[in-house]
Amino acid sequence: MLPLLRLLAVICVLSGSLAHAAVPLMDLVDVEGIRGNQLLGYGLVVGLDGTGDRDQVEFTGQSMTNMLQDFGVTLPPNANPKLKNAAAVTVTAVVPPSYSPGQTINVTVSSLGDAKSLRGGLLLMTPLHGIDGEVYAIAQGDLVVGGLNASGASGSSVSVNSSNTGLIPSGATIERMIPSDFSERPEVMLNLRKPSFQTVARIVEGIDKVFGKHTATALNATKVSVRAPLTSTQRMSFMAMLEGLQIEEGRVRPKVVFNSRTGTVVVGKEVRVSAAAVAHGSLTVTVSENPQVSQPGAFSGGQTAVVPGTDIEVLQEANPMFEWPEGASLEAIISTVNSLGATPDDVMSILQSLERAGALNAELIVM
Repeated sequence: MLPLLRLLAVICVLSGSLAHAAVPLMDLVDVEGIRGNQLLGYGLVVGLDGTGDRDQVEFTGQSMTNMLQDFGVTLPPNANPKLKNAAAVTVTAVVPPSYSPGQTINVTVSSLGDAKSLRGGLLLMTPLHGIDGEVYAIAQGDLVVGGLNASGASGSSVSVNSSNTGLIPSGATIERMIPSDFSERPEVMLNLRKPSFQTVARIVEGIDKVFGKHTATALNATKVSVRAPLTSTQRMSFMAMLEGLQIEEGRVRPKVVFNSRTGTVVVGKEVRVSAAAVAHGSLTVTVSENPQVSQPGAFSGGQTAVVPGTDIEVLQEANPMFEWPEGASLEAIISTVNSLGATPDDVMSILQSLERAGALNAELIVM
């Protein structure tokens, strides 16, 4: 715990020293109208080595029956194909901005039923739909699965990562370009990823300095409107110049990030604590089960039975109250936490209490 927190302190000190350095404009903003779009499809993976969906997953059999009918193969009514080598899957992808028909994208394939593994499978031709229901890409190809899952007849099994999700590199071909009005707008809208009045003011100042006054207009703490050429070639050159523009980021509220899955706590360099007194203790409840055997008397006609016996012990540690001075720095916070021997969960609990008491200047983010 101690070396980890010290390492985080060093990282935060180094990053803090670079916090106000000038960075490229496009590292701070997103251009409205230039973004990726999500696609979703439903398909079938075949060629599995007996690790596909079981008979209880009816929609896999229905999907296979419908596909065979398209090829002129009709199964008897109520026939169960028993497709252990096939699995129903969802297929997802993201189309980068301005991709045109013929270009390829990666797709992710995930099991929808109870298949044990998709390793060695082949995704059959699957249309990928946008939010408007239109088909924008077609996916097909061999899956690359990074995990494995093996089991024996006795029920023993071992798994590494997830074998129910796979990737098909360049597995989908764009069939229709997603329209964008970026080139038709009279202005370019820049949306800040971290709202800040200081950053907005510096962006406007930097753009006007290069392109002339009144080129950029601040609309709010998140949005800047920029007048841009209307012709395609001139607008692309204009955007290329914007990409290289160096802007000094304004002050952003420091953050404390807590990953609840791994128990990791990352505290930013600028985090400060106001004067506060904190008492932190722990309550331990121990429940012990000691079953007893009840033996009936001779000739009583009773039966031997197991009677449950439960012992409950409650232990609360009496930890003294400690004080954080006004404006305690990251180093002071780490020193105090280490002196308590607190776990990451304890650290997060203390910081949450400080935030609710108004003694913490940082934003808490729980992942």
